[in-house]
Amino acid sequence: MTTFPVILHVDMDAFFASVEQRDHPELRGKPVVVGASPERRGVVCAASYEARRFGIHSAMPSKAALKRCPQALFVPPDMQRYRRESNRIMDLLSSFADQMEQVSVDEAYLDISLKCQSEDHDTSLRHALAQARAIKQRVLEECQLTISVGIAGNKLMAKIASDYDKPDGLILIPEADKVAFLAALPIRRLPGIGQVTEQALRQAGIQRIAQLQRLATQIKGVSSNHLKQIQELAMGVDHRRVEQNEVIKSMSSETTFDEDTQDRQRISQCLREQAEELAGKLRQRKLHAQGIQVKVRYSDFKTLSRQTTLTDPTQEKELIYKTVCWLLAREGLISRPLRLIGTGLHAFSEQPHLQLALPFPPAP
Repeated sequence: MTTFPVILHVDMDAFFASVEQRDHPELRGKPVVVGASPERRGVVCAASYEARRFGIHSAMPSKAALKRCPQALFVPPDMQRYRRESNRIMDLLSSFADQMEQVSVDEAYLDISLKCQSEDHDTSLRHALAQARAIKQRVLEECQLTISVGIAGNKLMAKIASDYDKPDGLILIPEADKVAFLAALPIRRLPGIGQVTEQALRQAGIQRIAQLQRLATQIKGVSSNHLKQIQELAMGVDHRRVEQNEVIKSMSSETTFDEDTQDRQRISQCLREQAEELAGKLRQRKLHAQGIQVKVRYSDFKTLSRQTTLTDPTQEKELIYKTVCWLLAREGLISRPLRLIGTGLHAFSEQPHLQLALPFPPAP
């Protein structure tokens, strides 16, 4: 028996909206939008599949979502509940995996290669079907939620597979078939192809991945190195491994105001809430942050950010709050009304250090 790479990509279907529909039966079968009310200035966090049929998607302004679907039901997000549910599902997934890499609150890669040893790669992948079905059944029974699972020989193909037949999908892409499977897909399905690159490719007449696979010329507006990387992906080549406990580089929390404001009490309250949220994330992940950043956006959409490095890492909400207040005051960032205020953390470590009190100015 030989060990070949067998990778699962697990994606929770419309996760936030599905949790709401599970917990509130009156929402089932209806277009649910998790996010800010359309009466307020904000965006969509998630949309149920019923809402997606109207073209509603995450990051869309709530007002635009309402225009597309006047009967949509807007639900405020409950991130604490979603995180609890995510942790529960991730714990379940990890029990099936040799290695697991959580990449967001609602998706993860599982390496189950050791459980699927066989005489050839595609036979190993077929062995994974039973594991994938067992995972889907456990999540459904224990959490009353559906997931989509992609099975392939690398992370790229596993993710493309899980996205192919949502919701509640299960797709296996054999190694022998991956080039043909990709060929029929539109170029936007490849990671690494953003709007600018997609536009350049379309201007060159390239619509499908099959055209990328046989491309032999340079494309105007796409660098040769980038084009080479894209063509490797178009052939299903991906050498990334499933990395246990992926390192988190940053985390942030932002608030968009209903109306532009210089109200210092209101700004202060937002910063306190952000500090509390981020401190909770640090404690949950057993991390401490040494880099702290404040971000502001004005009515003309001009955005500024300022950051500082603490003497010692922290996970204390009060120190995070006082630091962003100090940055705001030092830089005079509330000299005109704000559209958005945000707090960011970076430079993480797992061990705390002695924290010294710093002479911060009063809160804004």
